[in-house]
Amino acid sequence: MTNAAFPELPAPLASELSEIDSCSLCNAIEATGTRPRDEGFTDGTIRCLFDRLPPMLGYAFTLRVSTGHPKVRELRYVDHVDWAPALLALPEPRILVVENIGADPSRGAVLGEVHASIFRALGVAGVVTNGAVRDLPALETLRFHAFAGFVSVSHAYAHVVEVGAAVGIGGMSIQTGQVLHGDRHGIVSIPIEVADQLPTLVQRQKADEARIIDYCRSTQFSVAGIDALLRQVQREHPLPD
Repeated sequence: MTNAAFPELPAPLASELSEIDSCSLCNAIEATGTRPRDEGFTDGTIRCLFDRLPPMLGYAFTLRVSTGHPKVRELRYVDHVDWAPALLALPEPRILVVENIGADPSRGAVLGEVHASIFRALGVAGVVTNGAVRDLPALETLRFHAFAGFVSVSHAYAHVVEVGAAVGIGGMSIQTGQVLHGDRHGIVSIPIEVADQLPTLVQRQKADEARIIDYCRSTQFSVAGIDALLRQVQREHPLPD
């Protein structure tokens, strides 16, 4: 059921988008002119830890956590999920987006096997964080995607600081409800207003790329010829300013 606060992709479209690689989606989004070409995706500080898993597609739910001060002693991070009703207001699948605002986000994992098991039961497909995760073999067995800046042996003093606010992960601003796609190349935000255009644009762009690649592999290849072909493709399908 669609939540009016969080527009939902039609199931067939979501399935189609989940089969597309993130690089092709980025190219297609650029062709719509929806946003500047240097926005809407994570930088190289965020790594896909399980690149053998299929691409992840889902709706972002944001948390801010700290793994350092204050040194919370009376409660462990895993001991409560009082923010779960807000998470469950999102369509499935959900993606937990966790910004570690501590002085050293590498110092302490925000998620491990127990956390991932809880979140999986809550319809979460994976986590995106500038911080660390742990229990990698267990997470991969759960098929729980992890896009993280670090790996850490301990969760230190991990605790939730803020729920639902916009967060910054790998040079990208992410808000609760955004549609995210991730694979071995990183995370990209899909603007829902142009989502239905993307599969067709991807097919068109792949056809253009195939023309270029085929020419490069042909015996007719020349500098003049590839220059002419590149200019022709750009004339046929110019990118918006």
